[in-house]
Amino acid sequence: MKEEGRETVVNLNELELQNLRHLIGGHETCATKLDTYAQQCQDPQIKAMLQNHANSARQTKQQLMSFLG
Repeated sequence: MKEEGRETVVNLNELELQNLRHLIGGHETCATKLDTYAQQCQDPQIKAMLQNHANSARQTKQQLMSFLG
């Protein structure tokens, strides 16, 4: 990993790239499912918890995507 200004450049091999894409897809799926569960939920505390976890999954997905360049 090498720093260039504020951007981090990471050299990934093919397997690492495939694993990263898999992780990104998994976080996207989790966020979508958690949003759906939150929409169906009647309890406000559980609804808020599901929405928070969905937002966290989206944030992690964005962080992982930053490694793609």
